[in-house]
Amino acid sequence: MIKLLNPESLERNPAFAQGTLATGSRTIHVGGQNGIGQAGVMASGAPAQTAQALRNVLAVLNEGGADQTDVARLTVHLVESVDPREAFGAVAGVWGPHPTAVTVLRVAGLARPDALVEIDAIAVVD
Repeated sequence: MIKLLNPESLERNPAFAQGTLATGSRTIHVGGQNGIGQAGVMASGAPAQTAQALRNVLAVLNEGGADQTDVARLTVHLVESVDPREAFGAVAGVWGPHPTAVTVLRVAGLARPDALVEIDAIAVVD
């Protein structure tokens, strides 16, 4: 079970929680997912890559019996040239209204040179 932690003393943002309290017996660690679809083709552009990376995270979660409501933390790696607002424009359509604790990092590059976005997750399942 995931409880969102949003202290009154901190700014509220509907897109993410300031922290999460995770309780449960199973933890799923989703390795870094990027915008590669099932056919092995990289999506074009940051919004499409972000959407595909999130779909990939959801696929791993589903394989472990979880969904986005079980996620305690997301880490998003964006290549320096990517505008975070552009990338995050795709989030609501895939992830839905399920905020969680999020860390966003700007990086010089990712392991695959054509990747603009990589997302990993930690989920706790009761």
